[in-house]
Amino acid sequence: MKILSNLTLTLFLMVLIVSCEKPVKDTAEFREKEKGFYDNVIKLDAEKNAEENSSQKSDDDSKVFKANLDNFNLPKSIDDFTYQWHNEPISQGNSGMCWSFSTTSFFESEVKRIHDKEVKLSELWVAYWEYVEKAKEYVRTKGESLFAQGSEANALIRIYDEYGVVPLTSFTGLIDGQEIHQHTKMFEEMEKYLESLKEKNKWNEQKAIKKITSILNKHLGTPPNSVVVDGKEFTPKEYLTDYLKINTADYVDVLSYMQQPYYEQVEYEVPDNWWDSEEYYNVPLNEFMDIIKKSVRAGYTMSIGGDVSEPGKDAKKDVFVIPTFDIPSDYIDEYARQFRFSNKTTTDDHGIHLVGYKEMDGIDWYMIKDSGASSRDGNNIGYYFLHEDYVKLKIMDFMIHKDAVEEMLKKF
Repeated sequence: MKILSNLTLTLFLMVLIVSCEKPVKDTAEFREKEKGFYDNVIKLDAEKNAEENSSQKSDDDSKVFKANLDNFNLPKSIDDFTYQWHNEPISQGNSGMCWSFSTTSFFESEVKRIHDKEVKLSELWVAYWEYVEKAKEYVRTKGESLFAQGSEANALIRIYDEYGVVPLTSFTGLIDGQEIHQHTKMFEEMEKYLESLKEKNKWNEQKAIKKITSILNKHLGTPPNSVVVDGKEFTPKEYLTDYLKINTADYVDVLSYMQQPYYEQVEYEVPDNWWDSEEYYNVPLNEFMDIIKKSVRAGYTMSIGGDVSEPGKDAKKDVFVIPTFDIPSDYIDEYARQFRFSNKTTTDDHGIHLVGYKEMDGIDWYMIKDSGASSRDGNNIGYYFLHEDYVKLKIMDFMIHKDAVEEMLKKF
């Protein structure tokens, strides 16, 4: 009996000691900035072509604040993930075209999922016509509308509906032997021209668009009026509807933030939504995450957008995590998410393509196809792995086929 009592006391004390242990805290450190794909490829290419890279200069002497990920059990390879078909990652170069690269990739996967057809579409076709539309709005608003490189996933819906789409081989956006997209000079030329219109108060839309398209043609090439695929000629709109057979009305954008009512279609209030789209389905965070978890397991991919400028990003390890010194996992909720969006520590700075998942230790990791330069600095070229806490805190919206969100849509 005494032995049993002593054993009971020992077990009680062990439980008490364990329960009193402090949770493991993540740490961080300042590291020397290492040169990667941007410095070794994109920047060198720009210098070779005598293009001043003013928009993305790197400071070789700077240090970066990065989390120590020793406490994390991290995925290592895309081979460990369950993922859907997608074309291999390609670089967007020195351009602000992540939104087009990610969503173009998403639509390629949709063509494969729905029609079992493998295609490679032109990202720069969309970028070309988006610049034209931005310039039109700039002239119409007499310089009040934003003219910048960024945009949103649903810009592709607008452009596809208005201009159609073409295969990559028909419009690469690379001319004169270029291998890397370099848009600094092109954008500066367009921006300077539009600013001159504002200074002179000259708002002739026809003349303005003629000048903008001449700049685009010089740097990207002239977009085709028709394409030949499998021996048949299509206009860009016919290629979309008759060959790809993509119905743009089948795609929805899902958002989660508190500053507008849930279960209403609202405006995503960020600069890249420059045309003030109010078509985003705003849902509570738990439902937002539940849709993602269920959809990837059901074979869907999605074009997602959010903030990727965090100390929990480690390009060498191909991962994004949320360290405890930012916020412990249990405290990540809609309030923490909105707090960061409201104080602008969460911004809408990158578009990427979620193509797969892996469950580890009871949580999801999401496999991301990324066109950004840093995604080419690790062991899985063009990919990142996002911890579900990162998605929950920092990814603001996604585009997906409406069939994946039928139950959600019933609530609107």
